[in-house]
Amino acid sequence: MIESINKWTIERPDENIVEDLSKELHIPSVHAKILVARGITDPAEANSFLHMDETALHDPFLLHDMEKAVEIITVAIAANKKIAIYGDYDADGVTSVTVLMTTLEKLGADVFFAIPNRFEHGYGPNKDLFQEVYEKGASVIITVDNGVSGVDEVAFAKTLGMQVIITDHHEAGDTWPDADATIHPRHPEGNYPFKDLAGVGVAFKLACALTGEIERDLIELVAIGTVADLVPLRGENRYFVKKGIELMRKSKRPAIQALTRLASTEQAQLTEESIGFMIGPRLNAAGRLGDADPAVDLLKTEDITVAMRLAESLNDLNKERQAIVATITSEAEIMIHELYGNEIPSVFVIAKEGWNPGVVGIVASRITEKYYRPSILLSIDAETGKAKGSARSIEGFNMYAELNKNAKILPHFGGHPMAAGLTLLEKDITELRTNLNLQAKEVLTADQLIPKLAIDVPLSLDEIDIATLEGLETLRPFGMGFSKPVYMLEDLFIKSVRKIGAAKNHMKLELTDDKQTLDTIGFGFGNTADEITQGLKVSVTGDLQVNEWNGNKKPQLLLKDILSNEWQLFDLRGIKEMSRWLPSIPTVHTTFLAFHQETIDQLQSAMNGNVIHLYNAPDMPINRFLVLLDIPNEMSTLKEVIQAFQPERVYAHFYVFESTYFDGLPTREQFGWFYSFLKSRGDFNLIKNGDTLTKHKGWRKDYVHFMSKVFSELEFVKMKDGVLTYIESASKRVLSEAPSYKEREHQMELEQRLLYAPYNELKRWFDEIRLGTINEEEQE
Repeated sequence: MIESINKWTIERPDENIVEDLSKELHIPSVHAKILVARGITDPAEANSFLHMDETALHDPFLLHDMEKAVEIITVAIAANKKIAIYGDYDADGVTSVTVLMTTLEKLGADVFFAIPNRFEHGYGPNKDLFQEVYEKGASVIITVDNGVSGVDEVAFAKTLGMQVIITDHHEAGDTWPDADATIHPRHPEGNYPFKDLAGVGVAFKLACALTGEIERDLIELVAIGTVADLVPLRGENRYFVKKGIELMRKSKRPAIQALTRLASTEQAQLTEESIGFMIGPRLNAAGRLGDADPAVDLLKTEDITVAMRLAESLNDLNKERQAIVATITSEAEIMIHELYGNEIPSVFVIAKEGWNPGVVGIVASRITEKYYRPSILLSIDAETGKAKGSARSIEGFNMYAELNKNAKILPHFGGHPMAAGLTLLEKDITELRTNLNLQAKEVLTADQLIPKLAIDVPLSLDEIDIATLEGLETLRPFGMGFSKPVYMLEDLFIKSVRKIGAAKNHMKLELTDDKQTLDTIGFGFGNTADEITQGLKVSVTGDLQVNEWNGNKKPQLLLKDILSNEWQLFDLRGIKEMSRWLPSIPTVHTTFLAFHQETIDQLQSAMNGNVIHLYNAPDMPINRFLVLLDIPNEMSTLKEVIQAFQPERVYAHFYVFESTYFDGLPTREQFGWFYSFLKSRGDFNLIKNGDTLTKHKGWRKDYVHFMSKVFSELEFVKMKDGVLTYIESASKRVLSEAPSYKEREHQMELEQRLLYAPYNELKRWFDEIRLGTINEEEQE
């Protein structure tokens, strides 16, 4: 039995709808299952979804205040007034700035940009920075990817005589700023058809409204910001990303070429994952550690040499960010151990002086992912006595709502159910930690603290081929709102398993349904290989990919989780060096069992601290895993053990001191010759001459001694002080009447049944015991 890492929740799409969609659109069942699982069941809707074009884009003037904004900007350009674009320091923000800067420069505007410093100004509108912008001569401020939170700041800007245009997509408070124009897809007075634009999407809409056409050369920038900001990839966002990636793959933009080169990515093979994991983090790195301006400079430059220099600088910053994250993560892990020991709390609240507040959110995400607990990481500023940080949560624990219950000690906080930012006094950290853990006990059940894996695309092996997997390009991009499928394959058999990698910390499986096979790679699953037996029936989840090697293409599953409800037999027979198998056996939930005290005396010193228990001893524990170190005297004893334990795993070592199976029993002819020999001699010194006779006859080493014992037990001879004396008056008896003969015959049968039987035969015998179908005759 193999327990899954996560609790699987399986949603199976309606097979009838899948079949209809597959036939109507002439697409593979795998593609149809993905669409149906994402709620796209109508053939016409599905066709439009798969084959989007510019008709998916809405008129930008449908956005609230768009006409006002265009008029203000047009007048400012005509009057040669200076315009400031006020951005944000993340990837969505810098792409938004670039989109609008490029457009306004194209229109001949006198324009510059300003981006707040995370550490000096914080997020969003800032009065000091607005003052600087004003002093540089700006008459108009256009915010991008921020603005709706700046009620006081916008009012301040207007007192300076500047006009303010807000373009934003974030949630607004109860009061909206009194800007001259506010462009927001969810404005309460607006009626824009698509509500989920990223900040760069809103900026792009303004750009298109200003030029009167679709700014196609900017769509690749829109794609980057949209993916990086994790907005739903439906509607216009899907078109932006799908078209943007298409353009990026052949883009001449120096920034795209430089970033892909530094990320060791083939530009022609870029995907949404390339943006999310390679390009986005590099653009984010500048703003996380300091000034975000170089990210805009990179995106705007038309010089590949300049682009490479700036990209290398961002790459270095990203490496620095990664190192800082790694250090804080390590320190947080140490603090978790010190604070909580082996008891995992309901909510982690961890704080330390000097942590970089720009990356604590990343670390909080890692802690939450590892422990599946809500996590808050705080950076303490010793000078102010304040702590600032980020929170991440799990399903069932609404982080914003739970923080709101502590508003009296949280002067600043904001966010949503799964993530939040907060500031509090250092002295209140302990109270917050205590309160949140008490609150968690009220709202979180034990089941909610088990990590979940949502599976909605169950498949069979016959649905998987190269054409189907390569055809998934039609369904891309995957992301928020159209999640990447988690595939599940059920009831496959392990054909082979081995550890791979220099450290043997990865695993390669070959899975089969007895008709087809599928290669499976489990990165980080090296230890799981020790839990797998050949022929085991398993279910697996993961991501299907095409593996190409030397021109050959094969489907391959990247393993995410594995599950088996079958009991397992691990064959350790014949491996005398216990050091070769003992480390692979779990140290908990395991009973090491011996049927003979001699086995304990012989093996205990090599058990690395694991205690060997004697069968039927008062302290013999019943556990999930059972290691059978030796062979019992009776098969019925083994049956009793298996039925008592009902183990999920049996490790069969079956150590014997001296095997008799291959020595066998002397033949009747050998018994007959030795009897005649003793009769003719009258007496025979077994101690002195036994080994010599054995060598002379070429018999196995113990045959003479064994036959002597049998003859003695049958009273054919008398044995005294190692000398055999023939008895003339002995009665005729059958060899099998001798206890030694019976014992050896029985031992040979036990070894044949347990120690030397083929694996499948032994496994079948255990199966019959577990099911209670074994015959009484067979167990004896």
